[in-house]
Amino acid sequence: LGHTIEKDFAIMVTLDIRTVTMPVGIVRILEIVLSCVCFSLVAWRMFTWCFCCFMTLFILILEFTNLSAKVPISWDDFTTAFAMLATLMVLAASVIYPTFFVCSSSSCHIAASVISCICFIMYAVEVGLNRAKSGEISGFLSTVPGLMKVLEAFIACIIFICLDPGRYKLFAGLQWCVAVYSICFIFAILIIILTICRQLALCPFPFDKVLTGYNVLAVMMYMTAVVIWPLYSFQGYPRPEVCNHCSWDSLVVVSFMTCVNLIVYIVDTCYSVRLVFFITPA
Repeated sequence: LGHTIEKDFAIMVTLDIRTVTMPVGIVRILEIVLSCVCFSLVAWRMFTWCFCCFMTLFILILEFTNLSAKVPISWDDFTTAFAMLATLMVLAASVIYPTFFVCSSSSCHIAASVISCICFIMYAVEVGLNRAKSGEISGFLSTVPGLMKVLEAFIACIIFICLDPGRYKLFAGLQWCVAVYSICFIFAILIIILTICRQLALCPFPFDKVLTGYNVLAVMMYMTAVVIWPLYSFQGYPRPEVCNHCSWDSLVVVSFMTCVNLIVYIVDTCYSVRLVFFITPA
């Protein structure tokens, strides 16, 4: 019995040396090393670096042992979505951490910030390598609309983090804006999950047309939020004289990120419309 189990395990697990010798594999190894160095230097601010490090290590191990081929999901979409998410998370950490927590006398924190920036570059390189893999687009999340969906969801997360419940509950207009952020975020996450789980076929209508229609609707909803959020957020609420990263700054961040996400949705919509109505399949 023991011999049979050992034989079955040997059949199931086969090592793929190319995983760590190809450009994507080398970049992933560098990502692991750099993110490890970051959270070892700054242990108390390490969630982003820990998450990216161990998820990349997990991906590398599954591909090295060829177990990734046995996972019942779209592996290319999963790895591309993670690389895009990690790029955005490490970028945010690379900007926020030195801005708020680094002083000129702390060489350890400065080193962590520099290495975090290099780590961000590595993840960005991986996104580029995934898109250029074999000269083909391997899955929906490797396309421009797919990457846009990850970006839209990430920006929405930043907005949610900065929301002040005590403020937006005062005005129905601000509640509408929160509904806009929530609805668009849910749909973006749903599209990402269905893509990774290979369940897009459940859609009873052509997916590209449904996606285009959703993008148009999201643009219209975000256009209302871009106007309504700052109009009601700052009504009767001037910037306090003493405001060191106070709630007023959070309102500014939400306003800015709303504009950024509107631009992303507009680009996404234009690209989707171009693919659906102006590019005919060969």
